[in-house]
Amino acid sequence: MRAQSRGSEGERVPGEETEKRTSLVDDAYAAMRANIRDATFAPGYQASEQEIALRLGMSRTPVHEAAIRLQEDGLVRVLPRKGILILALAPDDMREIYDVIIGIEGRAAELIAALPSAERAAAADALDSWTTAMEEAHARADLPAWGEADGAFHNMLIEHVRNGRMSRIMHTINDQSHRARMLTLNLRRGLDASIAEHRQIAQTIRTGDPDAALAAARQHRLRARDELLPLLASYGLKHL
Repeated sequence: MRAQSRGSEGERVPGEETEKRTSLVDDAYAAMRANIRDATFAPGYQASEQEIALRLGMSRTPVHEAAIRLQEDGLVRVLPRKGILILALAPDDMREIYDVIIGIEGRAAELIAALPSAERAAAADALDSWTTAMEEAHARADLPAWGEADGAFHNMLIEHVRNGRMSRIMHTINDQSHRARMLTLNLRRGLDASIAEHRQIAQTIRTGDPDAALAAARQHRLRARDELLPLLASYGLKHL
């Protein structure tokens, strides 16, 4: 019996169909995630899968499967027969998120500072590059660009650890906290302090001092937490 390696003209090939379906789901996931992060789909927004599919210019099936993934990420809740609800964050959620960030990023900085010198230098160069982008954005009062460069710095810190589990946890955490960070940027007063602290983290990594890197990364996020949470309370921001 001859094995059939490919379909005849006009015939569907199972492998190609599976690949196409996966690609459509990935596209729907990326589009929904981007709309949630920039609050196009605002916290508390609820719609049917069909309505969201129409807004995205997609079909309902990949949107349904993407919504299940986003529910696992903690960004939406899939409500049977009621559609998809975009979840809001409360200040207590942000407190829990910072507890995770403080622990993971401190450990990440510690691990990178223990790498061989060439790898430490590459990581420090990348971190310094994003810090320079923050300085430039701050100088021209471009808060969105500052926020994106700040986020890229912290993503780069995790990326250089090369720990898949750590990366997956931080991916979810960053998506959940992104709206709160961007919403409060124009209320915060510690932008210069963040830049200086980023430089210190990069320097402790460059010099190969794991203890100092751990302390610098933890202190940076502790200060950010202690600045952000009172802001949320003082402005009565109960849902983000």
